[in-house]
Amino acid sequence: MSPTSSNSLNPSINIAVLAFDGISPFHLSVPCLVFGERHGILNQPNFQIKVCALSTARAPHTVQTSAGFSITTKYGLRALQRADIIVLPSWSDDLAMPPEYLLQALRKAHGRGARLVGLCLGAFVLAYAGLLDGRSATTHWALADEFTARFPQISLDPNVLYLDHGDLITSAGTAAGIDCCLHLLRSQYGSELATDVARRLVVAPHRQGGQAQYIAHPLPVLASDTRLSKVLEWMLAHLSESQSLDQLAQRALMSRRSFTRNFQKLTGSTVGDWLLHQRLNLAQRQLETSQHSIEQIAHDSGFASALVFRRHFAQQLQTSPSAYRREFQGAKFKRGSA
Repeated sequence: MSPTSSNSLNPSINIAVLAFDGISPFHLSVPCLVFGERHGILNQPNFQIKVCALSTARAPHTVQTSAGFSITTKYGLRALQRADIIVLPSWSDDLAMPPEYLLQALRKAHGRGARLVGLCLGAFVLAYAGLLDGRSATTHWALADEFTARFPQISLDPNVLYLDHGDLITSAGTAAGIDCCLHLLRSQYGSELATDVARRLVVAPHRQGGQAQYIAHPLPVLASDTRLSKVLEWMLAHLSESQSLDQLAQRALMSRRSFTRNFQKLTGSTVGDWLLHQRLNLAQRQLETSQHSIEQIAHDSGFASALVFRRHFAQQLQTSPSAYRREFQGAKFKRGSA
């Protein structure tokens, strides 16, 4: 992706956000809040947000929202021709086939290297365009079966919050769009910027678990939840230490079986997977911000050895710790392709 601007010191990154009649104001606001606000953050990239109506005409356009008010924008689909990132915040609830001129515009933008993001039901639009064929994707869990029935050529993963193929990104429903946009910030411009933006929005910079924790029904607030939350806090504060399942269960005043069951319900993950993810997150932050050796980072993050650390890091992130460090410390707010 090549940002379009003559100012090499702070090039503009053009982001087109598609708005359609009946769009949820919340869905529309997500990319606008993450990318469109300055937030007062030093070295924030120069994002140029354009909310675009689904029209090929040049005149100003009025878009009706699902909340009963309308918005007016001077941009139509022509703006996609210069966009570095195109965000589809959602799609109509009836999941209707998008107009062919929109699908053609998306295919053309993808062909020239634009990054396309389908938040929530926006994944359906990318699927209709044929861009996800042969790939994996995600969308709102409630429509997972419908997605699979309509697009059997796409491997749907209903358990994750987002899936990133580099050129194409899809996310789960509603608030997961925030997670996805923050991930986009983090992957391309570094965790420091994403964390700062998340702090200004008063949201977690990176949520653990997937959609599994939201699907069946809201979890009841039990006395054990408080105990489990305290254990989670302790686990995060002692990632460098060995944490056996028996010790954790004892700390929660539960049996081993009860602890593992309640942990899964609360986090949507197993104890081992959750710990691995947290340790890798800690290692990533140290690789991005410190000059500690790989061996020291492995120890501080709770891995048995640097060899074990490197193996898990490569399996989960498809790169080595050294390459990751060069990427994020060499150009922390890098412009260009991720």
